[in-house]
Amino acid sequence: MKRNIATAIILSIVTCGIYQLIWYISLNDEVQRYNRDNEDGVTVLLLSIVTCGIYYLIWNYRMGQRIEKAGGRNEGVIYLVLSVFGLSIVSLALMQVAFNDVLDQAGPAY
Repeated sequence: MKRNIATAIILSIVTCGIYQLIWYISLNDEVQRYNRDNEDGVTVLLLSIVTCGIYYLIWNYRMGQRIEKAGGRNEGVIYLVLSVFGLSIVSLALMQVAFNDVLDQAGPAY
């Protein structure tokens, strides 16, 4: 599903990060569904919590590979670096932009 990036960022700020978690889970599920893979977003969130954020960093890098598999560009290193420096909302926004582009290329069939 295509999302408006500005709206997602504003909702993330207004809800003190709660919408960011929902966005994170939803984006993971949508990319996985598009690629016909099966890694649940809630599982990714729980693993991120249990590992004190280490799995979240790995997830950021792997999302670059997953978006590339869907037909976009692999920018996993950029997502990882942004997350390491505490700019995970920027990383999510870039992932969403890349996935929106993939959906635009796929056309209305998806």
